[in-house]
Amino acid sequence: MTESSIISKVWNFASVLRDDGVGYGDYLEQITYLLFLKMADELNKPPYNKGLKFPHLKDVEGTEQKDAEVCDWQTLSSKRGAELEAFYTQMLRTLATESGMLGQIFTKSQNKIQDPAKLLKIIDMIDKEEWTMMGADLKGKIYEGLLEKNAEDTKSGAGQYFTPRSLIRAMVECVRPEPKKTIIDPACGTGGFFLAAYDHIVANNKLDKEQKDFLKNKTFHGNEIVANTRRMCLMNMFLHNIGEIDGESFISSVDALISDEGIRYDYVLANPPFGKKSSMTSTNEAGEQEKQDLSYNRQDFWASTSNKQLNFLQHIKSLLKIHGEAAVVLPDNVLFEGGAGETVRKELLKTTELHTVLRLPTGIFYANGVKANVLFFDNKPASKEAWTKDVWFYDYRTNIHHTLKKKPMQLEDLQEFIELYNPKNRNKRKETWSEDPSTGSGEESRWRKYSYEEIIARDKTNLDIFWLRDKSLTDLDNLPDPDILAAEIIENLEAGLESFREIMETLNNEN
Repeated sequence: MTESSIISKVWNFASVLRDDGVGYGDYLEQITYLLFLKMADELNKPPYNKGLKFPHLKDVEGTEQKDAEVCDWQTLSSKRGAELEAFYTQMLRTLATESGMLGQIFTKSQNKIQDPAKLLKIIDMIDKEEWTMMGADLKGKIYEGLLEKNAEDTKSGAGQYFTPRSLIRAMVECVRPEPKKTIIDPACGTGGFFLAAYDHIVANNKLDKEQKDFLKNKTFHGNEIVANTRRMCLMNMFLHNIGEIDGESFISSVDALISDEGIRYDYVLANPPFGKKSSMTSTNEAGEQEKQDLSYNRQDFWASTSNKQLNFLQHIKSLLKIHGEAAVVLPDNVLFEGGAGETVRKELLKTTELHTVLRLPTGIFYANGVKANVLFFDNKPASKEAWTKDVWFYDYRTNIHHTLKKKPMQLEDLQEFIELYNPKNRNKRKETWSEDPSTGSGEESRWRKYSYEEIIARDKTNLDIFWLRDKSLTDLDNLPDPDILAAEIIENLEAGLESFREIMETLNNEN
């Protein structure tokens, strides 16, 4: 079958099931389970002959049944009707108890497709293709497409685990990761940063056998505490030829912020979860659920705070090797918040070279009300003098209008930033000025640098710096299209509501 027909077939099933009340997220889960089993079956046959072992069916108490059937593709695809549904449900429960990649893929797995006829149709669709023979590009395109569609389903909340791929690619283009170096994302979601880094390394280097093995099995590391998202990340990586089907998982289920495991990495690429507070839900003596703010007790942190993003920023600094590099998406509050925020910013400027801040436009994230930036910084050895000398800012927010569907941000939109960033030699950056030679007049550049002295002199060491005039405030001719304007109004209202919720939560907790 052609590439387009396979993609179309997978998508058509998603639409059919959606009419039955099965959302993209549930469909994606089942596709993940079934694809994994089918590819394992293919790898057990010639020419691969991997000899992958699958357990026999266990009962509800986790005991292997006498003369039980094997939990593999051959057994599953031979079932029909009610027997299929019963076996599939038991099989998922059994596989969830296994170790390694297998157990991680099936952790907390459930059958969400109750109609055996529809389940059988998906099994038949997957059975007709030789997935291991397909190129990683095609398999990846099918799965990434499903992930993006799932992220668009705002009710499911899946969008918070999906960073726009155009932004990820731009960040990777700037950092330019090299072969035989390690990369970590402590909040990896569905693995977008890993895939972009993998593609960049393959496209820009002639890899020898040792480098290929390192890239496949030792380069990538991450954390993802949500089982379903972790499952999708692992499958996404495997379909892109990262890792082994019978290997150990690269993705830990542990909350990254709890402790410093002592391992250091060459690169951190991350978009930590949105939402200002780190919190956990517990049940009190009366049986009522209570939300408690978390302040992580980390001796290596500069400041103790329940602000999730400030904690992630401190943790990311701790993950870097000396001279390690980081590119991290963080919301505006990290740039201006006082108290712990001021402490963290001062220490970051002092102990690392914070060299670039990219101010992002609204309307590019699936989570509403997000105003975010990308901070690029390099770790440095201990020094009495601050390592940051100048911070370069690129304002891609003022007078920029994007929406998720009608006008999504593309990689081309960030091309000027990448060129000005100058990944080959950051020491040769230049400030720019857009000028009309016929009149001598012009408008200020989106690209400007501020010295360490200028920044440290600002109130609370505020990094929330902007200088461009918002044309929509003074020039009605420059107003964006009504739908974009409406989307921006919604973004601002959502951001205001979220801030108000946080204030209310703080007041309630104090009371």
